[in-house]
Amino acid sequence: MFASSYPLLDLVLTMLWFVIFIFWIMLVFQIITDIFRSHDLSGGLKAIWMIFIIFLPFLGVFIYLIARGGKMHERQAMAAAAQQKAFESYIRDVANKPEA
Repeated sequence: MFASSYPLLDLVLTMLWFVIFIFWIMLVFQIITDIFRSHDLSGGLKAIWMIFIIFLPFLGVFIYLIARGGKMHERQAMAAAAQQKAFESYIRDVANKPEA
């Protein structure tokens, strides 16, 4: 009954909008993470960016990407390298311990 009243193109467009919405949510959370990861922003500027992104999400995200998007990759790469270094250090520590 439902399938006959909902054309295939509408279904495809609904799925497309859903995927775009999921990507948007992921982008917003990535930017929020980047705001708090950034050491060159003071607490006040972080609060201003967060207010801007919460109350004007489209404009805030686009302006953040234009203004600070270039350094987002650098901060992500540094965080990934630090995480990999910590993991390798943990593996070395566990592998060097004698069994009891």
